[in-house]
Amino acid sequence: MGLAAVLGAISVAASAQAMPPELQKAWNATKLPESALSLEIREAGGPVITRVNVDTPRNPASVMKTVTTWSALSALGPDFSWRTRLMSNAGAQVDAQGTLQGPLYVVGGGDPWFTQEDLWGLLRQLRLRGVKNLSEVVVDRSRFGNVTIDPGEFDDSPTSPYNASPDAMMVSWGASRILFYPDTQTRQWIPIIDPPTRNIHVDGKVEWLDGRCTGSPSVMANIQTQDHQTTVHVGGKVAGACGEFSYYRLIGSQADHFDGLFRLLWQELGGTIAHGVTSGKAPSNAKMWVWHDSPPLTDVIRATNKVSNNVMARMIFLTLGAELKGPGATLASSGQAVLDVMKNQDVNTAGWVLVNGSGLSRQGRLTVRGLGQMYNHIWMSPLMPEFLASLSIAGVDGTTRKRLRAGDTRGQAHLKTGTLRNSRGLVGFVHSKSGKRYILVSLVNDPAAGAVRGFDDEIVRWLAAK
Repeated sequence: MGLAAVLGAISVAASAQAMPPELQKAWNATKLPESALSLEIREAGGPVITRVNVDTPRNPASVMKTVTTWSALSALGPDFSWRTRLMSNAGAQVDAQGTLQGPLYVVGGGDPWFTQEDLWGLLRQLRLRGVKNLSEVVVDRSRFGNVTIDPGEFDDSPTSPYNASPDAMMVSWGASRILFYPDTQTRQWIPIIDPPTRNIHVDGKVEWLDGRCTGSPSVMANIQTQDHQTTVHVGGKVAGACGEFSYYRLIGSQADHFDGLFRLLWQELGGTIAHGVTSGKAPSNAKMWVWHDSPPLTDVIRATNKVSNNVMARMIFLTLGAELKGPGATLASSGQAVLDVMKNQDVNTAGWVLVNGSGLSRQGRLTVRGLGQMYNHIWMSPLMPEFLASLSIAGVDGTTRKRLRAGDTRGQAHLKTGTLRNSRGLVGFVHSKSGKRYILVSLVNDPAAGAVRGFDDEIVRWLAAK
């Protein structure tokens, strides 16, 4: 190659890395150092427009969920589903009184979207098969290894649902609802626990206010457990005009939540349990009585990404480990499963630290180079529409419903946000005026990272107008 050709190639490469003047101005307005930014903008399936610090590992916050959900979609397929099974010993029968011989095994499949209503339906199907009396219930969680976490470890907020521990037999994310019902005659808020499991009661009072409802009701719940009895102390002030509302909290462990809910629903269906609910393992030749299959993976990743559900992301992450590395999935085996998927897609994962797959971690790290490669691979994949549909639509739904609502950007981008203390991220696809699609990957780590929001929004506007 001649000197002119070499200089021309260098010039093209340099121009491809430089930030366009309009974006440079928006970046300067953030007052953040450029060392805090990692950025890649490229035409989907085409050339790179700009790159900044693409090989610097950054905490991606909830952008991490897109690595987990895309890995699952591409490795397991859009129609993958989770199965929860009720089983017994191989030769077990039901006698004339409806008593099942031996234990009932509840085999958890790691379903991220298994609800209270799903458990009720499963138990109802068992009752329809003549089973009424159970000697004991054994919950088999062996699909995952020891993955239980302390819900208060991340930010000392152990009752917040986003901190829920993953569990192979999770029901409704392990969260309980406190329903506040307005009694207009007595001008009182009546708190109701749902599900109304044993050993849990509510005290305290939410004060009734006159006047209009000025926003989401602000209440608090302090949860204390002593001698196997849990008390939920409620407080706050809410205008009666707000009407009935719900407040969700973690009350006890996932195992305790399942225990209480199983007993309640089985009793409501007319069933009995002679002994307790314990943990164990179903025999390899166990007989299956009834089962529940989750919605397909495409629906599950949509619920995960659009609203950034942490516990669902953790469950998908562990499911990858169980499917690709074998039962007894751990964070380590699941992380390796994700890295294997990325390697098969020629994604550079140097510097990546996956931790738990949700982004709810101070240690997690991704690089913009790797994310840019992943998103370009997504664009070229036949599964692109399914993944695209899982992302928040700018100005319309999910975590960006209140951003980019002007006519030139509303509905023009599919995005995933990431927000933690000192970390902000925005990734996804922007549809331009010319009909092209662009890939945006932006990560910022800095104590003042929140200042990047205007810059990220300006990138979307700039790309949408191209």
